[in-house]
Amino acid sequence: MNDNKMFCFQCQETAKGTGCTLRGVCGKTPETAKMQDLLLSVARGVGTVCHYLEKSGNMCPSCQCSAEEFIVDALFSTITNANFDNDSLRLKVKNGIELKKTMIEKAKSAFVSLPNFAEILWTGDESDFEAEAERQGVLRNENPDQRSLKELTVLGLKGIAAYYEHAARLRKKSPEIISFMCKALCTIANPDAGAEELLDTVMETGKFAVDAMALLDTANTIAFGNPEITKVKIGVGKNPGILISGHDLSDLRQLLEQTEGTGIDVYTHSEMLPAHYYPQLKKYSHLVGNYGNAWWKQKEEFSSFNGPIIFTTNCIVPPMENANYKDRVFTTNSTGYPGWKHIAEGKDGKKDFSEVIELAKKCKAPTEIETGEITGGFAHAQVFALADKIVEAVKSGAIRKFVVMSGCDGRMPARNYYTEFAKALPKDTVILTSGCAKYKYNKLNLGDIGGIPRVLDAGQCNDSYSWAVVALKLKEIFGANDINDLPICFNIAWYEQKAVAVLLALLWLGIKNIHIGPTLPGFVSEGVLKVLVEKFGLGTISTVEEDIKAFIG
Repeated sequence: MNDNKMFCFQCQETAKGTGCTLRGVCGKTPETAKMQDLLLSVARGVGTVCHYLEKSGNMCPSCQCSAEEFIVDALFSTITNANFDNDSLRLKVKNGIELKKTMIEKAKSAFVSLPNFAEILWTGDESDFEAEAERQGVLRNENPDQRSLKELTVLGLKGIAAYYEHAARLRKKSPEIISFMCKALCTIANPDAGAEELLDTVMETGKFAVDAMALLDTANTIAFGNPEITKVKIGVGKNPGILISGHDLSDLRQLLEQTEGTGIDVYTHSEMLPAHYYPQLKKYSHLVGNYGNAWWKQKEEFSSFNGPIIFTTNCIVPPMENANYKDRVFTTNSTGYPGWKHIAEGKDGKKDFSEVIELAKKCKAPTEIETGEITGGFAHAQVFALADKIVEAVKSGAIRKFVVMSGCDGRMPARNYYTEFAKALPKDTVILTSGCAKYKYNKLNLGDIGGIPRVLDAGQCNDSYSWAVVALKLKEIFGANDINDLPICFNIAWYEQKAVAVLLALLWLGIKNIHIGPTLPGFVSEGVLKVLVEKFGLGTISTVEEDIKAFIG
């Protein structure tokens, strides 16, 4: 750590593109950063013991269930903008330490020999929390390439954990995914892991990112139906409202059930927008529209919403001291913020939103900030329904190319590149999007090609899976030998760790020449970047004009 108060380089906006050392650009304090580092260290310890117990055939169902819940929550809680609550993080650390002790005793009683990794040997003395956090931070690995490969894996695991948690809350689980996560955490904990083993683990993370997105896709469609082409209102009604942000559709369904008939309207925010595309969610008449834009504009938009806000997942921006909304924000799941009420899940798996509803009844209706509609709902099932029309448009030359512009939005002015890129694309190209990156262009009037909109929104960041499925289907339809021979190119915007999981998934599927931006990740070393460029043709954005020429010709 040297003289640094912290070190974190997991997001795109990290200071100077290299790492936050005094305070996170996201707003997290050095204390929060250290507590997250410690939580990740405990997760590596639990994962390692799990891996060894499983290899020896001594993993009991009870330990496996407890480890699954802890590891997924620990990884998700440390995603950028998810949890700023030190007390919450400290409690998670303590629970993880107790779980690790129980599992170590289980290993001893079964005569399972465990490795002498620091994450195993540390006893969990609370007076040593801060010192251990510094010892176990990102910079514990002195070799930059080893550090880069390990962090590339752990950040991908965070994305997998996010997708897995949503699927698990809809009763879809996968022992294989959890088993891999434990094995990967064990590899990351191993100080002697070599470059080849670490690179293999990075690629395997991509494989299980695909599996996690497929699992969540199945969970969502079973619970809520296949997404349909839908026009979503962006104006407001006259009733008081509740604004729900994040990604967890199970929370939204429970909120809709509990607000039905109360006179309260429900609005989605940012990544929750695609909820409107699902038949079993849009059937609720009081799900009236989407309020605002991507996550980073929440300070001004939450002020004008007037009603309570619920964060179901990450994308919290710490409010200003004088913010008029900070006393009406609630968190749930892995999220947390000091002073905000946290809604926990009951033993029956349900959540009680009555306090939110009662507060909403006392609030004014939202202030209108825009009017109109956004069209979306083009997940893979809907695209397949249009397959004949799309294939004919490609064969006739009406559609020259598909440009996948999935990923994240963010605060940097450099991200205006994506708006200008979308505007400059030739009119015979179609944008395939998912994630909050779409807010850079989903309100532009880009027209259509023979009735096919030029912006097809599949949904949330995990719905990038849809574009992989579509690409593989087109490969089959056109009889292409290689997915890279298709008229599809990838210009991906990234911000946090779910985008890292998506990138690794695309690499696992063999997709090459992906461009990412607006900057390259600070956690990718020169040596690792060289491998990614040579093996996969990974590149970054340049100017709109140069990239249009490179992508489209």
